[in-house]
Amino acid sequence: MSVLNEIDARSREIFRQLVETYLRTGEPVGSRTLSHDRGIAVSAATIRNVMADLTDLGLLHAPHVSAGRLPTDLGLRLFVDSLLQLGDLSDEEKRAIDESARGDAEAILETAAARLSGLTQSASLVVAEKKEAPLRHIEFISAGPGQALVVMVFEDGRVENRLMKVPPDLPSSALLSAGNYLSARARGRTINEAQESIRQEIEHRRAELDELTSKLVEEGVAELSGATETSLIVKGQGWLLDERAAQDLERVRMLFADLERKEEVIDVLSAAKDAEGVRIFIGAENRLFSLSGSSVIVAPYRDQARKIVGVLGVIGPTRLNYARVIPIVDYTAEVVSRLLK
Repeated sequence: MSVLNEIDARSREIFRQLVETYLRTGEPVGSRTLSHDRGIAVSAATIRNVMADLTDLGLLHAPHVSAGRLPTDLGLRLFVDSLLQLGDLSDEEKRAIDESARGDAEAILETAAARLSGLTQSASLVVAEKKEAPLRHIEFISAGPGQALVVMVFEDGRVENRLMKVPPDLPSSALLSAGNYLSARARGRTINEAQESIRQEIEHRRAELDELTSKLVEEGVAELSGATETSLIVKGQGWLLDERAAQDLERVRMLFADLERKEEVIDVLSAAKDAEGVRIFIGAENRLFSLSGSSVIVAPYRDQARKIVGVLGVIGPTRLNYARVIPIVDYTAEVVSRLLK
C-alpha cells in the first residue's frame, strides 16, 4: 500500500507545504514557519505532531535535535510522484529553447546543453552517440588461435582495431575473403548503415561465400555495429557552487568527482533510454550520485527515424525546483528531436 494512503488530507497538505518550502529555501522547515501559512489552519503544536508522524513513516528527518524537518529521498519521491504540480513554460523560455543552433548534431546538442543549464540554473548533461565516419577499408588479420584483429580505416583518416573471437582453425583465406567482402559493400557507408543490406545479401545469396566466411562476416557486422561511441557533454558546473552549496562543500566535491567518471555517468543516464518521457533519480535511487545527495532529471531524444539516440537533462542538489525543471527538460528533448533531421 502506498505511504500516501496512510496519511490524511491535513497531513498531506502539511507535508506538501513543508517540501515546497524546503525546495524554495534549502533549509530545514519548522512547525512555526508552517503555522504562518494561510493554507494550514491548525496550531504549531498540531503541526509538530503531524511532522513527528511523517518522520516515523520515513518521509521526513531532522538534521539536528532542535532543528526543523527535511524531506528524505523517499519523501521527495512521494512528493514528485503524487503531489507535484508542474509549471508551464513561458513563451520566453520556449523561444530560448527553440532557438537552439541549427547546423550539425554536435552544434545542436552543445547549444541545447548550454540553454538547459542557463534556464534551470543547474549543471546540464547530454549523452550523445558520436556520428561514425564512413568506412574506407576493413581487414581481418589473424591474432593467434581463436582471435582475429579487425582493422577499420575511416574516410576521416581514423584507424581503429578491435579483437573478435573466431573458430580456432579458421583459415587465412576466410579472413581475407571476409575483409574483401565487407570492404566492397561498406565502403563509403558506416557499418550501421551497411549492416542490414549485408545481412540480407548473405541470407539470399549465400553461394557467393562459403559457410565459414559467411559466419565470420555476420559476426563481424554484429560486433562492429554494436560499438558506437558515446560522448558526454556537461555544461554549467558552476551552478553547483551556489551560496547554499558553500555550506556543504564536501557534497559538492563528491559530485564533481562523480562527474569526472564519465563512463559511469553515461551508463547511469543511458538507463533513461528505456523511458518514453522524463525520468527522475532522487538521491540514493542513483547509485553513482547517492553519496553526493543529488537529483538527476533526464529525458531521451530521438533522430529523424524516431529512434532514441541519446539522453539530456540536469543534475543538482535534491532541492531542485522540480515543478519548473521537469517541463524544461521535457520540452528541450522534444525540440532537440525535432532539430535532429
